[in-house]
Amino acid sequence: MQHPIKTAYQARKQQAGMTLLGMLLVCACLAMVAYVAMKVVPAYQQFYTVKMVMAGLNKESLSGMSQKEIKDDFERRADVAYVTAVKSSDLIIDKDSAGVTVVTVKYQVVEPLFGNLSILLDFSTQEAGL
Repeated sequence: MQHPIKTAYQARKQQAGMTLLGMLLVCACLAMVAYVAMKVVPAYQQFYTVKMVMAGLNKESLSGMSQKEIKDDFERRADVAYVTAVKSSDLIIDKDSAGVTVVTVKYQVVEPLFGNLSILLDFSTQEAGL
């Protein structure tokens, strides 16, 4: 029969686990990822709303609308959808080689994290008339 103290020591030696320092490091990394996600997700939600507004413009025949009418329609739709990142003055309205009206919007969002560290997000979407 083996000595009970020796058996308990051997069992403890075979155990493997995370140390307190390791657990704190993992928690700090998870907290940093969650913090960055809380800063970035609203900007992406806003971008998908802008894409939805642009798609709504496409359903109306863009080819029959003047630039002012397109900008007014965008502004009205953006107000309803609570779009704050883009204004109608940010729209780029052109015609492609086939004469189809193309509406493009490009914008950047700067999200400060802490200190002098920020995240820059570039967004761009385009819709063409029928």
